[in-house]
Amino acid sequence: MHTTPLHQRRLWLIAGTGEGPLLAAALLAAGWRLRVSVVTAAAARAYPAAPGLELAVGAIGVDGDPETAVRELLAAARQAGEPFTWVVDSSHPFASRISAAVATACRAAGQPLLRLSRPQEPLGAAEALRSLEELAERIRPGERLLLAIGARHLATAVAHSPGALHHCRLLPRPGALRQGLAAGLAAERIAPLQPSGEDAALEAALCRRWRIDTVLCRRAGGPPERLWRRISGAQGLRLLLLERPEEPGSGESLPLPRLLERLGISPGAAPPAPAATRANGAPAG
Repeated sequence: MHTTPLHQRRLWLIAGTGEGPLLAAALLAAGWRLRVSVVTAAAARAYPAAPGLELAVGAIGVDGDPETAVRELLAAARQAGEPFTWVVDSSHPFASRISAAVATACRAAGQPLLRLSRPQEPLGAAEALRSLEELAERIRPGERLLLAIGARHLATAVAHSPGALHHCRLLPRPGALRQGLAAGLAAERIAPLQPSGEDAALEAALCRRWRIDTVLCRRAGGPPERLWRRISGAQGLRLLLLERPEEPGSGESLPLPRLLERLGISPGAAPPAPAATRANGAPAG
């Protein structure tokens, strides 16, 4: 049971556009005051303006030191007399750097922390990769490989699959396109586009257009993984899933229904995710 008066309960949610908007809507409906941190302005549009919602846009620790930034924000909140009852990290499972920084800073400050744990589907017909270095043993010369792993990992993937004919699907951001080109991908084999949602129409058309043999995506759970599983099954493509990094090991790691219960919210009482979120589950990384 919460000992903090309802009107004083404050929570810091570190999120993207996956489960974040649903969590925010449920918490606001239950009377929480929220600070929500997202990386991009595009992600911020998934969070409609609401009383009690403070939206912070941009990377945490823009100077390259997210742990110090988290510690300073926690200290400033306490000094202002508005400490966070909880910090909830619902960032992408592959955003390991920020998750580790949040976990370390919260542990040092004695700040209660919850981590959203996404369920992991069975491999099924897919193949697991423990690291991108394993591509050297898995990819044949001339294999038409579609990389859907995020821009930051492209250079590593390309370096360890030198015989492949590389293609990639990127989020439509200038920085992501620069990273794709810097990794050595030909411009005509880069598709900057927003995920097309549950129908997977754009991605399916890309695979047909490029005559893709193999898709590599992250085993992160959520809409992107389900999308590539569906396309690969429908088109008979080989699917490689890059295993997610280990959790930072601090705070409670809970699936969404149990996390809501831990915060005093019945999962059945949570409002539905906004339509924009259901259509575009691209997480902030």
